[in-house]
Amino acid sequence: MKMNRRTFLTGAAAAGTALVLSQARPAEAAISDNSYASLIDLTRCDGCAGKKVPDCVTACSKGNEARFPQPEPDQLRDYWPQKKHEDWSKKKQLKSRFTPYNWLFVQNVDVNGEKVSVPRRCMHCDNPPCVKLCPFGVKHKTAEGPVYIDTDMCFGGAKCRTVCPWSVPQRQAGVGLYTNWQKVLPVGGGVMYKCDLCRDRLAENKEPFCMESCPKGAMKVGKRTEIFAEAEKLKKQYNGHLYGLDENGGTSTVYVSKVPFEQINKAIMATKSPKNKKPTPMHKPENMLDKQTIWSKASLAAPAVGALAAFFAAGSKAEKEGEK
Repeated sequence: MKMNRRTFLTGAAAAGTALVLSQARPAEAAISDNSYASLIDLTRCDGCAGKKVPDCVTACSKGNEARFPQPEPDQLRDYWPQKKHEDWSKKKQLKSRFTPYNWLFVQNVDVNGEKVSVPRRCMHCDNPPCVKLCPFGVKHKTAEGPVYIDTDMCFGGAKCRTVCPWSVPQRQAGVGLYTNWQKVLPVGGGVMYKCDLCRDRLAENKEPFCMESCPKGAMKVGKRTEIFAEAEKLKKQYNGHLYGLDENGGTSTVYVSKVPFEQINKAIMATKSPKNKKPTPMHKPENMLDKQTIWSKASLAAPAVGALAAFFAAGSKAEKEGEK
């Protein structure tokens, strides 16, 4: 990005505004009984048996395709001082794990002779460490329940993935604000992507793409109190088990299963292989906010970093407009 007078003044104004706003707004919105929560019933889900890709995964990919990253080849550079970068742009068809192009996948495991299919996506935690510990302040917890990433302001630092017990957010290099300056100041690594529970559709009283497409009715969304009450009811009906009410400090996603989740997690972790080095667990994790004091302190720098991001974003826009 060229740094002329117009670019500098435009960027500086945006940076000042961003800094003021960041100081004024709360770190996250408080959830309430009217917030959304979702229920995933593993007794209903069969992973769309017979299909190469489950319907929910296909619907998520097609519905969010316009939001997927489109990196420029010449921007795909190694993260200084490392000799690597994360590029999933040639693996868009991979549907067996989280990627910047795949925000939902289904794990199929055998537990004591019983087949269990587990749809995996962001849990939308009640007290998300990814939001609190993001050094750039670009992750947000909404009052409606979803946790989302402001991809226009994300630098791809990947701390959110590190503190997420399920490693949900994934990074794509070659896109985002950091590309404006990576030749001069090697900061950032791209943009992080993940499920946001189709929050734009929820705002229109529509179901998320995955739930709308489920042929078994295994997933549903609704008001928090209603979903949690139904989850407890199904637990008693199945003489089963719940996952998500307490994990990572509590989440807005609840799984119900006849099979104990400890056994499901054991079966999932047994799938580890050279092609699947880090299976996404279904364990009882600690909330990283309880022990990551260093990152907690680092999060205090988020407003300043956000202001710097606004500076370059606005400056870049001013430059492009000047070229028209």
